[in-house]
Formats: sequence, C-alpha cells, structure tokens
Amino acid sequence: MTAQRLGQFIKNKGISYYAFENAIGASRGSISKAVKENKSIGSSILENILNEFADLNPIWLLTGKGKMLKNEDEDLHLLCEDAPAYKSTEGIPLIPIDAMAGVLTENSTAVMDFECDHYIVPMFKGADFLIPVKGDSMQPKYFSGDIVACKRLPFDAFFQWNRTYVIDSDQGVLIKRVRRGKDDQHIMVVSENPDYEPFEIEKSRIHSPVSYTHLTLPTILRV
Repeated sequence: MTAQRLGQFIKNKGISYYAFENAIGASRGSISKAVKENKSIGSSILENILNEFADLNPIWLLTGKGKMLKNEDEDLHLLCEDAPAYKSTEGIPLIPIDAMAGVLTENSTAVMDFECDHYIVPMFKGADFLIPVKGDSMQPKYFSGDIVACKRLPFDAFFQWNRTYVIDSDQGVLIKRVRRGKDDQHIMVVSENPDYEPFEIEKSRIHSPVSYTHLTLPTILRV
C-alpha cells in the first residue's frame, strides 16, 4: 500500500513524521495516522509530497515497482505499460516534442485527438495531456525524457508562486518554476538547474486563455 511505502521513505530519510508533515503542509498527525492505519492518501497530498521530495520515485510510491529513490532507478518503466497505446479520443494524449509548441491550447483538438498516442493511466484522472521533458534546465527534479501529466488552467488563474507550471509562450513550451515578476504584467521563470539564469516573461507573450498548464505530478516515466 502507498501509505506503508511512504512510511518506509520517511524512515529512510531519517526525519520525524512531524517534520515530514510540516514540509508538505499536512496537518499534524495526518500522515503518521495514515501510515499506522494503512489508509489511502489523497491526490493533493501526494502531489505535495512528490513536489517537496524530488528524490522520491513516484512509480515506487504509487505502485511498488522499481526502487525507492529516483537516482537508484536506472530504467523506469512506463507506468501504464500494460495499457496499450492507440490512436483514438480515449485516454490521455502524449504530445510529441516536435508538436508541442502552440498545441497546448484548447483549440488544438485535432492534433490532440488524432495525431497523438493515448494512454490510460488511472491515477492521472483529470489530466488533459502528457508531454515529455526536453533538456537539462530542470534537473535534478525533471530529466530529459521524463513525462509529466498536465492539466489546463484558465488564463486568469491565480499562480501559486514557486510552483512548477508548463507555459506555452512565444519562446516555446517551457517547464519552469514560476515566481512573482517585477509587476503584474510579468512573471519570473526559474530553472531547477543553477546553470540557467532566471528570466521574466510578459504575460502578453503567453498564448491563449488556456495556455497555463499546471504540472499535476512530477516524473511518471523515463523513456
């Protein structure tokens, strides 16, 4: 069970349940109780856990497959490997790298529905699409070839500062941590890799009212 594996991870980290709960913003005693009683853990809490502890392998946590820590797992397998990919309107579309720019908008249904492979991944109910990570700017949190599950947000959605988003902009599709810009017309985008300098983007350079896509969960597979 997920709760039992989470208990193993906390023990491996050498931290108390209280410290762990504080780190993920959970109420005191909620995680220790879930582990002790082997109760299910909500998706929002799982998201906070995976965002806060980047070394935790989400596939191991959710399914028990692979190893506990990402850097121990040399070859992560597709989470939905037993569910065949097929070209239809069912399942979550996986958008190829060369087709990402400009197709993350709500009006790009033709590409989304008919030109992409689709995957059925029960734990990502509500995700609008999957996209691959390209490059090393978000290492060590996300590696090139990792796949992230995304959900569209309205253009006027309130940014949760210092959270990771996928942004379809004039500069292409960016997966970045978003921080407050110099004014209400700008956002600051930050890479996890310190070799890349933060930079600002004008909100007007972000495409369409649905171009913000919230990164609902970190890495789900390595290809």
